Amino acid sequence: MTNEFINFEKISRLRWQDLHQTTTPLLTEEELENIKSLNDKINIQDVIDIYLPLISLIQIYKHHQENLAFSKGIFLQKDVGKRPFIIGVSGSVAVGKSTTSRLLQLLLTRTYKHSKVEMVTTDGFLYPNKVLTERNILNKKGFPESYNMELLINFLDAMKSGAEASIPVYSHEIYDIVPNKQQTLSAPDFLIVEGINVFQNPQNERLYMSDYFDFSIYIDADSKHIENWYLERFKALLDLAKMDTTNYYHRFTEWSADEALAFAKNIWKSINLVNLEKYIEPTRNRAELILHKSEDHKIDEIYLKK
Repeated sequence: MTNEFINFEKISRLRWQDLHQTTTPLLTEEELENIKSLNDKINIQDVIDIYLPLISLIQIYKHHQENLAFSKGIFLQKDVGKRPFIIGVSGSVAVGKSTTSRLLQLLLTRTYKHSKVEMVTTDGFLYPNKVLTERNILNKKGFPESYNMELLINFLDAMKSGAEASIPVYSHEIYDIVPNKQQTLSAPDFLIVEGINVFQNPQNERLYMSDYFDFSIYIDADSKHIENWYLERFKALLDLAKMDTTNYYHRFTEWSADEALAFAKNIWKSINLVNLEKYIEPTRNRAELILHKSEDHKIDEIYLKK
């Protein structure tokens, strides 16, 4: 074990799946197909082995959060009010954060039948392309400076206070913030916040996004594997964009396959890998739980903070 995981308990997949005895997956194969990302290779067995024990663990943290809020209220002699249980999900581009987040959303909805489970992606807090271009950082999209962190922290603060909040919406089809479109959230019971930057806050070192999380997950994998998944996803996006001229990826479908692949490899090496090594991976020890994936997308090791 590297020094970075010094404060974590390492659990094998085999031991992890034994921690939860239920074998009813809470969702169907078809539902799983609908929520998984383009090239993610997850199946019902993974849900049973990995995600059902994870839901059991989240229930423990949720119970602890409620007890703590209740005890704080007694100490402060006031009603602290209902607050959402906030889960942060981080990891590299193309590592499978979206699939994990959507799956958690569905499983929590099934587990807590009368609860509202919302999900947001921090892509919505990227500055619009126009602003990135003006600041000459369009090629640094996804890097810490490309996010409106003040807006993001204010949003999390509003959610923790039980207030309503509206946030921008990002579209991968147009590769930009969607003009005049907002996602409004009002007093969810659970809020899943997914993004490469959820453990970072470079503009204000005194306040981290993770300060707002009740539970957090980092999805980890060897960068060589993630590169392959990124390139697979790029090819899948091109297939989807072939007939759609409004899609950002359509322009690459007019290139030769070799040219498009060379372009994607360069983007990975010069942007995504740099971002991963410099800003994303160094924050993984802020997570409560690290899910490590092997070459075939399968989670083979779990690290739980001691």
